Amino acid sequence: MAAAASRVRARTADAFYVKVMKETTIDAKRRAVKAAQGRLAEARDRNSGLDDGEVRLLLIKEEMERMAELGKWKDRWLAHPLPSMSEPDRRICWLTDLGDYDEMHAARLYLKATLHPIDRYFMQVRRRLSLAERPIGSASAARRTWYGYSAYQPANLARVLDIFRVFYNYCQPGEDGKTPATRLGLARGPVAPEDILYFVPTAQQRVTENENGQGVQSPCPSGSPTSVSSASTP
Repeated sequence: MAAAASRVRARTADAFYVKVMKETTIDAKRRAVKAAQGRLAEARDRNSGLDDGEVRLLLIKEEMERMAELGKWKDRWLAHPLPSMSEPDRRICWLTDLGDYDEMHAARLYLKATLHPIDRYFMQVRRRLSLAERPIGSASAARRTWYGYSAYQPANLARVLDIFRVFYNYCQPGEDGKTPATRLGLARGPVAPEDILYFVPTAQQRVTENENGQGVQSPCPSGSPTSVSSASTP
């Protein structure tokens, strides 16, 4: 939240709490999704002149009218009318509601609020980084878990996560061909990992950084690229 404070003040970013019922059975998730599909079908029948997106916004607006203030901080939680298998019983609280958006814009924001991008990032961390792999359990070991790939020094896992975070945000495009950095306007397109590993500041950047008292590494000698071995040793 603090990292995006300037964007929140400029009204170019908003923040939400999102909570979902993760610990539930497959059958319960299917029932929730089936009920939501039935509700969506009924709304389509009542509003035959609206397209599917407009019907979804209409359902969100109906839930906005049902919200009530809860707790000491008077939080207002919206029950998302269209749960999915990955996010059953989704609840959303708008943290940066300054009262300056119209109802339709607010409904669009509620419709977009999801934990899916975060879950996708965590999933890739687990699958692509051996140091972050889940512990292994077996019946022969009396259900005790074994962290076979864990780092002996936790600081090494933090370094690997830093590297992966840069790769995920700047190098790996999504289905739309854009990286998270591109969507936020921080990059013009996907960046090749080699361009990051072998990056050498320009002469002007070196002068500016030296004037600011920031240390700058010298360029890599020919045939000797920057080493990242400190992050690859468990």
